Amino acid sequence: MKTFAHTRALCAALAALSLASCSGGEAPVEDGAGETADASPQDEFWAALSSHCGKAYAGALVSDDAADADMAGAEMVMAVAECSDDRIAVPFHIRQADGTWDRSRTWLITRNDAGGLRLKHDHRHEDGESDAVTMYGGDTAQSIDGGDTGTARAQSFPVDAESVAMFEREGLTASVTNVWTVEVDPAGTEGGVYAYQLKRTVESGAPEDRLFRVEFDLGEEVEMPPAAWGWE
Repeated sequence: MKTFAHTRALCAALAALSLASCSGGEAPVEDGAGETADASPQDEFWAALSSHCGKAYAGALVSDDAADADMAGAEMVMAVAECSDDRIAVPFHIRQADGTWDRSRTWLITRNDAGGLRLKHDHRHEDGESDAVTMYGGDTAQSIDGGDTGTARAQSFPVDAESVAMFEREGLTASVTNVWTVEVDPAGTEGGVYAYQLKRTVESGAPEDRLFRVEFDLGEEVEMPPAAWGWE
């Protein structure tokens, strides 16, 4: 297991304890909410997700689109399986109707060069080979247009150009307006939840509205599952 939180998040924590900042300069000034001024929403989100590293949680589908009928009521487990200064890997496991587990999906959250975050979907077959549709996703809005930076609890990732090109190549044109959102509460939060959501709307150019959302209870750990396919 590697370092769980980014250096800036550590600086923020030290500043909150009235200690010197990691850079050796003056401690950052706290705002009215008690948060340090130099900790971005992306840094705080990263620290919140990293606080669950090495833990797994059970969850379920909470949306009701007909396209996901085969997942309704299925057992689901997410695990914060790998954490470093620049990447967090979150495999997503689904128990299928025949009792076997689909371990083909891993959500990858990394830091990008613009200071924001990037979400990618690593899809594998059981033999570990990559699916034809894999490593799609996008960057947080801040790194695209300087707009909404999200919050410490939730970050959204509009589809990027590389993913649009892949979707079009694979005939998945309905996905070219996808927006993914990840929500997470820090470890120890009462009623804490981790949520993953995919949404697209007719208003944004999709042929029809689409919502896929799963939620996981962070209040009770479950046994760590086997590694996702291709990550053994």
